[in-house]
Amino acid sequence: MKIGNKPVKIFEIRNRKGYAAICDDCLTEGATREEAFDRMVKAVSRIERRLKAR
Repeated sequence: MKIGNKPVKIFEIRNRKGYAAICDDCLTEGATREEAFDRMVKAVSRIERRLKAR
């Protein structure tokens, strides 16, 4: 999966229930793969807004 041109790696968490997503030095967790990806989209957009403000 990708957000723009950034790759997103989604994997099942071993010691917990659910999935995690890693992209652009961000880590998010969710109960499903889709939830983890949706949270990652929000996290990446939040970081990009902060970088534009600088």
